[in-house]
This record gives sequence, C-alpha cells and structure tokens, in this order.
Amino acid sequence: MRATEIKSIVAQLPDHLQEWLAGRNPEEIEAVVPDMVGIGRGKAMPGRKFASEQTMFLPTSIFFQTITGGYADVAIANAWAESDLVLVPDLSTARAVPWTSDVTIQVICDVHTQDGKLSGLAPRNVLKRVLDLYSARGWKPVVAPEMEFYLTKPNVDPDLPIVPPIGRSGRQGVGRQAYSISGVDEYSAVVDDIYDFAEAQGLEIDTVMQEGGAGQLEINLNHGDPLKLADQVFMFKRTIREAALRHDCYATFMAKPMENEPGSAMHVHQSVVDIETGASVFNDKNDQATELFHGFLAGQQTYLNSVVCLLAPYVNSYRRLVPGESAPINLEWGTDNRSTGLRIPISKPESRRVECRVVGMDANPYLAMAACLACGYLGMVEKLKPREPIVSDAGDLPHELPHDVKEALKAFENAPKVQELLGVEFSQLYIAIKRSEQNDFLRVISPWEREHLLLNV
Repeated sequence: MRATEIKSIVAQLPDHLQEWLAGRNPEEIEAVVPDMVGIGRGKAMPGRKFASEQTMFLPTSIFFQTITGGYADVAIANAWAESDLVLVPDLSTARAVPWTSDVTIQVICDVHTQDGKLSGLAPRNVLKRVLDLYSARGWKPVVAPEMEFYLTKPNVDPDLPIVPPIGRSGRQGVGRQAYSISGVDEYSAVVDDIYDFAEAQGLEIDTVMQEGGAGQLEINLNHGDPLKLADQVFMFKRTIREAALRHDCYATFMAKPMENEPGSAMHVHQSVVDIETGASVFNDKNDQATELFHGFLAGQQTYLNSVVCLLAPYVNSYRRLVPGESAPINLEWGTDNRSTGLRIPISKPESRRVECRVVGMDANPYLAMAACLACGYLGMVEKLKPREPIVSDAGDLPHELPHDVKEALKAFENAPKVQELLGVEFSQLYIAIKRSEQNDFLRVISPWEREHLLLNV
C-alpha cells in the first residue's frame, strides 16, 4: 500500500482511533454491515486492499437470512438473482478491534443499491429513514439505551440448560442481588476487559451494575443521536462477547436464557429536541409537558403493539413479557413507575423523556429504535392524547402486549401506517423472515414435551 493511500485513510478516522493506532498502519480492516439479527456481516481484508478498493459488494440475500442461517421465502422481485448491493464505508464509525493480535479496525458500511440509493432492506437505513421524517419537521430524537445481559458457563450442548458462571469467589452466581457492588466484583475480570475494550474503541460507558438475575449485568450508555447509539449497541454486543470468552464464559443477549431468572431488556429512553435551538420539544417555557410530549407518548400507546415483533423478535422473547417477571405486560404509562411499559423517569423538566421498557435485549438496536421512534412520530403528527397515567402496579392490569411471535406478526401486518414509515418492502421481508423462524421452531420437540407427553398421553 502506498504511503499516500494509508495516510489518506488514517486522516479520515476518528481522533480516538488515531490515538489508538499511535502511528501504526492498520494491518486488517473489517467492512461490516449490521444484518436483520443485528450481527455483523461483511468482509475482512488487508489494510492495503481497503485503501485501494474502488467498490465493495455483498449480495442482497444477506438480509434474507433467518436466525437459523436459512433463507426466508421473500416476495421481492428477482430476489434470488442475488444482485449485489454496494458497501459504502462510514469512516466516522471506525473503531479498534482490540482483542485481535493484529492491528485491526472495523468500519460500519452503509448499504446502497447499484444506482446509488440507500437500500431500504438494511436495518441501519430503516433507522435513517425514520430519523429523516423527524428532521423534515425540524426535530431530532435523542435516545439512551440500557443493555442487560447474562454471563454464563460455556454451553456447548444446546440440550442442556444454561447455568450461571463461577465468579472470582469460586462460587456459582446467584440471583436476586440487584445493584450489589460485590455482585459486579464477582465478574471483575470480564468487566475490566469490557472497560478496556470500550476505551480502545472510544465507546463511553455511563454505568455498570448488577441486575436481578444470576450473572446478569447492565451497562447504560450516555444519551445521544439514535444512529450513533444503535451503532454503539451493535459494537458493544460483540465487545462484551469477546471479553467474556477471554475468561471462559459466554455473554448472552437472549431475552430469557434461564427459566427461573428474570429476562434481559434493552430499555430505550427517548426525547426529542428542536434542531435549531437544541431545546426539548417535550418541555414548555413554564417547565410543563407539551402537547408534543403527550402526542409522542400517545403514539407509543397507540402503535407500539403493532411493532412488538421488532422489539421482541423471537419465540424466546415472549418468555420475558409475562406477569410477575419484572417486565411490562401492557403499554400503560406513569411517572417513576417501573411496572408500566412506558415510564417517565424522574428528571429535570428540560430532560423529560419516555422510557420504553418493552424492548428486549435480543432486538436489533437499529430496528428497535426505528420502531419506537416511528410510533412516537405518528402520535406527534396526529396530535394523539395518551390515557391517564397509572400510579398503581400496572402488572395487575390486563395483558395488552402480544403473547407470542405469531400474534405480534399479525399486528404488524395490520399496521399500514407504521409499515409505510419503516418501508413497505422492508416490512414484508421482515414478516417473511419471522414466519420462517416460527415454522422452524415448530419442528423442534422440546424437553417439556418429552417429559410430560412421552408416557402420559
């Protein structure tokens, strides 16, 4: 690679990455695209090839894949011609890959059609589409995600239950120890690596805490631009997994990995500011909630049920959203009420926000944020009014959310307004993928069936 080529690339990289490189040339560069699941697909190549590469391609079918690795039967014209999509590196997303032995960086790529348009099938572009709707009205959403996950013993036999890892005390992790400092210390080696990897990547952690499950941790991220925060969640998932593997354990983002432990959520705090002034449109000059705030909240109450399939995308997701499991079962709202699906946290008036507690940690962050914000947008433009707030335990109220994937998909199919905002072709593809996954699941005989049906029916 010519010196001018590498210098040109390095000069465009974020400052934190240039500091990490410290004059070194990147030996390998990973060009990454977040897929429907929210994992990275793409190409790794020597730095010299990336610098000299004119155009990179991937087939359209990377967005047709199900969680099992199969392909959905999609109703898209010429889908199986597998025409190429064009990868356009977004160098502002470039981060170190600090767990590799080589000097490696990863770059998230935008996905374009061959005529130069953003592909509507790419989840990152779905979020961009929704953000453009806000921008056209002079608004800018602000989000802050919370990431819950479990550390577990390695599970190499999927027929066996998942169990908590052994902590530094030599004892297996136990649950019901939320906010325990010593609980975090049990896995300090993993947490230390997460901090180190995050620092090398220029990723900021707000807080780390022990959650209610055995080996369950929570990492909160600072608020900011939804696209940048979705990028961070995407990168953090890989980072956390790599840190866990260094210490002979797994990190899992399943919504409900263990039967008798609470599920893992990705609560998303949401607010909206005026692009020109930077002031919150949820707060008026008298520090009272505005019509736009109530509209956003009402939009989530009205439309969020239709997008639960994007917030809870798998069969396992609905094992979290059940009564008595520290997770919401409806879309009631209340101030400082964690039993509601939509919580208004205590804050200064200018920081007024809506926390959506329905989103599972297994959701694709781009799609989850796009779906939540699309619902809020509809409420704002339609000037909807929310129901009265709940001051009691919302878990005692009726179960309003879909009970399973099939029910959630039916609601999404019957929501043309939301599909239009997210993209009709994307929506049809997503439904096809989830129906394919549901059919695959129905072919599997579970231990419950063998235990209770084998000799009793």
